[in-house]
Amino acid sequence: MAMMRLRREDPRVVGSFRLHRRLGAGGMGVVYLGSDRKGQRVALKVIRPDLAEDQEFRSRFAREVSAARRIRGGCTARLVAADLDADRPWFATQYVPGPSLHDKVADEGALGAADVAAVGAALSEGLVAVHEAGVVHRDLKPSNILLSPKGPRIIDFGIAWATGASTLTHVGTAVGSPGFLAPEQVRGAAVTPATDVFSLGATLAYASMGDSPFGHGSSEVMLYRVVHEEAQLHGVPDALAPLVRACLAKDPEERPSTLQLSLRLKEIAARETQGLADVRPPAPRGGETDRPTGRLADTYPERAPQRRPQGQQGIAGTQGTPPPRSGPASRGPAPVRGGAPSRGGSASRGGGPSSRSGAARNTTRSGGGKRPAPRSGTGRPTQRGTGTGRRPANPRLLRQRLFVFVVVTLLVALGIAAAQGCQGPPRGLGGEGNVVRNEQQQPVRDVQRGDEP
Repeated sequence: MAMMRLRREDPRVVGSFRLHRRLGAGGMGVVYLGSDRKGQRVALKVIRPDLAEDQEFRSRFAREVSAARRIRGGCTARLVAADLDADRPWFATQYVPGPSLHDKVADEGALGAADVAAVGAALSEGLVAVHEAGVVHRDLKPSNILLSPKGPRIIDFGIAWATGASTLTHVGTAVGSPGFLAPEQVRGAAVTPATDVFSLGATLAYASMGDSPFGHGSSEVMLYRVVHEEAQLHGVPDALAPLVRACLAKDPEERPSTLQLSLRLKEIAARETQGLADVRPPAPRGGETDRPTGRLADTYPERAPQRRPQGQQGIAGTQGTPPPRSGPASRGPAPVRGGAPSRGGSASRGGGPSSRSGAARNTTRSGGGKRPAPRSGTGRPTQRGTGTGRRPANPRLLRQRLFVFVVVTLLVALGIAAAQGCQGPPRGLGGEGNVVRNEQQQPVRDVQRGDEP
């Protein structure tokens, strides 16, 4: 609610309350922001001087203040204090922080179906308490609904009359706001709780569309549309349109009760909220980023160990699931399929110990030229992926592979050294043979040159 500075003609103290700012002005008087000695803030309304001189107005005002004291409910601004015998009668209600529904829609646009249903359910519940106290608000509209942090609050019961009272004052002016008045109010008939239901329907339509369901125009044009024309609900969501149209029925008997409205709007709010939750993608929670997706789970299914045919088992005779398609990088030699020679096996060609060890290593890694043997050799199911396409490395398995690689490399190196030591120095590459041939050929070259031996 917008605040303005106090004017020169405004009072500074009313009763036990000190006034600080202007909150607004209406047909009955001016509303101020005040506080008591304890610091409690209130919204204090002071009646206009011309109405204060009307004894009939004073008596009606006294009856309504008495009825307002009986209202019990969390959706209304609680009555704090009032003085009906002052020169200018006044009453103070609990100050509700937060913008009005009118300002909210004007600044941010129309509300969603879930928000409108939630606000309507809270307002309907508040009207149940108001009507049980025998009071009809008569001026329910977006500017009289404050959106506090604890929920919407109905304010401005200053023109609320008892059930069955006439809608016209003795001066012949209609009480209420054009576009939100019920048809019976315009005709001058008695007000009932159904009158507030009509105003609530027009308010929910405004919150859904950002505009009055009866358009714009002068007061006379608006009142005529309320009585004779149907409301325009083209912008109201489908989930709310039937219920809002029922609230705007011309006949008060055809409108739903406030209790029915409260229950129905709560159902709509819950359903629309659930629908929004289903549409929005779920936010990733902590610890789930490393879990495999459904696609990876299908790529690497977890199966119980299966027995292989005896001809397909490796030398170690291990069983287990086949290795992953793309496992963690290993420091050892890459496995060779189809019995192709590995690095260690290709180092020795003479069939010595190194050849046998290299062949054994190749056989173990290639599975005898067939399906590769399981990497772990433990028969346990392989671990699930980490969600990155690779499986987690097994430190124990890596250590075993590194040990085997080092041992095989040493054996191959020893085999090569032993083979070279047994064969002796190679011939034809230099040494004594070349020396002998050189000595035998030297005289021939001398004879050819004509030298004597």
